[in-house]
Amino acid sequence: MWGAGAATGVGSMPGGDAREAAKTVTGSLEALPYLPELPSRGPGADMIGRTTGLLVDVYAHVEPSGWRVSDRPGRDTKRARSWLGEDLDALEEYTQGYEGALKVSAVGPWTLAAALELRGGEAALGDAGACRDLTASLAEGLRGHLADVRRRVPGARVVLQLDEPSLTAVLTGHVRTASGYRTYRAVDRAVVEGALRDLVAVAREATGEAPVVHSCAPGVPFALLRRAGFQGISFDFSLFTEREEEAVGEAVEAGTALFVGVVPGTDGSLSDPAGSVMGVRTLWRRLGLAPGTLAESVVVTPSCGLAGASPAYARAALAHCARAAKSLADNPE
Repeated sequence: MWGAGAATGVGSMPGGDAREAAKTVTGSLEALPYLPELPSRGPGADMIGRTTGLLVDVYAHVEPSGWRVSDRPGRDTKRARSWLGEDLDALEEYTQGYEGALKVSAVGPWTLAAALELRGGEAALGDAGACRDLTASLAEGLRGHLADVRRRVPGARVVLQLDEPSLTAVLTGHVRTASGYRTYRAVDRAVVEGALRDLVAVAREATGEAPVVHSCAPGVPFALLRRAGFQGISFDFSLFTEREEEAVGEAVEAGTALFVGVVPGTDGSLSDPAGSVMGVRTLWRRLGLAPGTLAESVVVTPSCGLAGASPAYARAALAHCARAAKSLADNPE
């Protein structure tokens, strides 16, 4: 839907100026711009805070330990919703007349359950009922959010990205409890997949498109995410290992797009664009995949969000991603 040789960002950008971030993203990424997150503004602008602001009939406030469920919407919820509104206003301004793919992000149900504390201080992840309620609340909130984006940018084909950096830890039982002395039990893979499948269905219903999913953690469960129905899987290519190659090959052959994070997310020197995607070309050859499918199956991204970068580097990184993606389209061999 975004065409061959596309590039995009992961989500966050540096600074606190919503208009400047929207201008940078829409100006740098022709095929797949996105709604930026600006976490440096403080709690409520971070990815967990922004997503809690989307929830329906579930509210949260900030404690020293993180976000905790509240009885009613308070200052933190209102601030999260206000900042999201500001970000959407800026995006709407810079996408007047835009027709094409447009990506928006929210934290997925399992990373949200690992991060959001219940009233007693433990994560929702430890309570199966709370996880189900959180997934249902998120689903309802996403319906409204995606409808709002479609109203604001009527020519866009909206793509939802679910951020799930904690997913592998949830599956392997490595999410620590509040005390830090033990971990929550691993969640059954079928339960994890079922909740994700429910949100894939919500995105399809709201936008006509299956969502993509992002994780910048090691050990991305490619096969599970493919089965859940995501149309794309976004990951940090530097953490990719040989033991994941078979699952990735199967995903590509099944039509799943790969959002490969090949450009560093923090300030540093950038190689030539073709060099940044050399590893992707090598992987394609090793998997025996047709070179002609490379630019159609791969979207080039930074390795993770750009919130920790300088504004100048963030602009350069997105432009570099776009040039690297073009090099894949021009020379897939």
